[in-house]
Amino acid sequence: MASEKPIVVMKRYELKYLLTPQQTEYLKRQLVGHMQLDKYGLTSIASLYYDTPDYRLIRTSIEKPPFKEKIRLRSYGLATENRPVYLELKRKADGIVYKRRVASTIEGVNAFFRGDGEICADGQIAREISYFRDYYRDLVPACLIIYDRNAYFEPGGDLRLTIDHNPRYRVTDLDLTTSMGGISLLPKGHTILEVKVQQAMPMWLSKILAEGGIYKGSFSKYGEAYKQQAHRVLQNVVL
Repeated sequence: MASEKPIVVMKRYELKYLLTPQQTEYLKRQLVGHMQLDKYGLTSIASLYYDTPDYRLIRTSIEKPPFKEKIRLRSYGLATENRPVYLELKRKADGIVYKRRVASTIEGVNAFFRGDGEICADGQIAREISYFRDYYRDLVPACLIIYDRNAYFEPGGDLRLTIDHNPRYRVTDLDLTTSMGGISLLPKGHTILEVKVQQAMPMWLSKILAEGGIYKGSFSKYGEAYKQQAHRVLQNVVL
């Protein structure tokens, strides 16, 4: 079932950092005068990741290949049958993130994964997302990632920065309409910083991060959830 709603194509670098509670407060203070919070304030976001029954996509991603890809369904707050949700095809190649994003409905996305038509009317984007679905086959909901996000933007620039509080996950009740609860991914008060730029990071931000002892790392919310869940299963087997 094709959608006539907006399609977004993004290409950028995404740099990730894990912050302690102290580093989070430090960074927020230092951003004053450089960046502004967006108009939505603290926003709860849920992303439902689809994968093969043997978790091929996330197992490949964890191996850190030069090219990897994921597909997820995102909602802002609890979804409803009529409220827009966003199907995102996300690829990363040589450090650059490419994202195709299509607005749809839960019914429309469910129909798409059943093979009942296309997800959007745009020819190229429709072909890319449909090829992904058909190539991996049998894609099913695998993990729900939830977090509370503060998003910042640079007035007049392309720099974007997000701080994700209380990242959590669940692998049961994989429904965007039921709740925003889940198992914590990080220790209490720790956050995930993402810096999103088209080109190079500005010097002023590099200086702030260095002085705060904030160093780039590699972190995938879905990847961490997969590893934590595998550990839980193993513990249960041992017990």
